[in-house]
Amino acid sequence: MTSSQTPIGSGFGAHTTADEVLDGIDLTGTTALVTGGYSGIGLETTRALAKAGARVVVPARRPDQARDQLAGIDRTEVDELDLGDLDSVAAFADRLVGSGRTLDVVIDSAGIMATPETRGGPGWEAQFATNHLGHFALVNRLWPVIEPGGARVVSVSSTGHLRSGIRWDDVDFEGGDYDKWEAYGQAKTANALFALHLDALGRDVGVRAFSLHPGGILTPLQRHLPVEEQVEMGWVNPDGTPVDPSMFKTPEQGAATQVWAATSSRLDGMGGVYLEDCDVAEPHVPDGPRRGVAAHATDPEQAARLWTLSARRTGVDAFA
Repeated sequence: MTSSQTPIGSGFGAHTTADEVLDGIDLTGTTALVTGGYSGIGLETTRALAKAGARVVVPARRPDQARDQLAGIDRTEVDELDLGDLDSVAAFADRLVGSGRTLDVVIDSAGIMATPETRGGPGWEAQFATNHLGHFALVNRLWPVIEPGGARVVSVSSTGHLRSGIRWDDVDFEGGDYDKWEAYGQAKTANALFALHLDALGRDVGVRAFSLHPGGILTPLQRHLPVEEQVEMGWVNPDGTPVDPSMFKTPEQGAATQVWAATSSRLDGMGGVYLEDCDVAEPHVPDGPRRGVAAHATDPEQAARLWTLSARRTGVDAFA
């Protein structure tokens, strides 16, 4: 089956839950890694995978909080990882590689959204650095345990990618024009382009990669958005309750597409595609509804260019 942005008729949809995706699938003996796997849709992803029999490694910037959230979920383990700190990424990867285990699934689910202008390390814009560069370095450093089992790598993007392509002339908004939503959009485009190029590099050894939009879900991802702003956007009432509950998926529904990407046999032989609502997404229609994938997020030349930029910034490239 060829990789293209054409729906395949998965039988699932926007209201499918992660448990429904995994109904009848036995993941016993497999090991998954889920960043952000102790909050929001990441927590539901961890819970569903573990329920199906997988061992789930959950790296966390706040390990104690992660252990509290995962209490009672069998076959889970927590280790420390701060995606915004490349030394922390390297230390975590060294520990996991040194354990001698092989990964069958990697889901890059952690992220930050619409943050105030924040910079880390050598002055990198925080959303690009955390959402993209941290995951780029993590996957490259974990390649020795990803490649042997022909793992699937799932990069959680968002319909937010429609807001911006990669700002090649000023990735870090050093020109003084910082816009939190444009920065988020750039980072989500980077998540899609990362999966596209990783798939091109890894497919010959059986590693396939996917990106996706999980759907709109009210989770701690909105922590940087004041309620007043969410009211203005028409998301919630002043008391924080949804204006229209049908606008949002539940966390269980929000986890479904990334779980489907990680486990579905319908995707065997495919890779490098962007998914939504548990199916391959169609191309976005400019000026149309906010769904589908934009051309700037499926461009192989931009994906290769981003890989080169990311390898230079992080100092790691498993394919060099």
